[in-house]
Amino acid sequence: MSGTKTGAAARPLSPHVQVWRWHITMAGSILHRATGVALYGGALILAGWAACLASGPAAFGTCKVILGSIPGKLVLFGLTFSIFYHLANGIRHLVWDAGKGFDPKFADATAAGAIAFAAVISVFVWGIAAWMGAL
Repeated sequence: MSGTKTGAAARPLSPHVQVWRWHITMAGSILHRATGVALYGGALILAGWAACLASGPAAFGTCKVILGSIPGKLVLFGLTFSIFYHLANGIRHLVWDAGKGFDPKFADATAAGAIAFAAVISVFVWGIAAWMGAL
């Protein structure tokens, strides 16, 4: 470890993030946690949207204006990316649960693949929505 603490319990210190060489699997791990938190926020947005829908046309119109604005669409696009990334990385974790995919090169490739998959599919879904006039 990187050193020891002084005091009653002299235990080794955990290495700091700056000690490690940055790699794609580290980014994938952080992104998986971040998208999990984002999806929680998305569930709250979905609940708010459902409440607006149940409250009547005026409330739904307000929600439609908020979610239809540029910042609202950016949030919705981010949630779309979060859903697809969390899905792809969840499949990656299922492969790990089977005891496969721990080779560093394979882990790096699947981390990059999950990010690329989420980006491409998100743009594809939003492109179809724009083409159909839903945006």
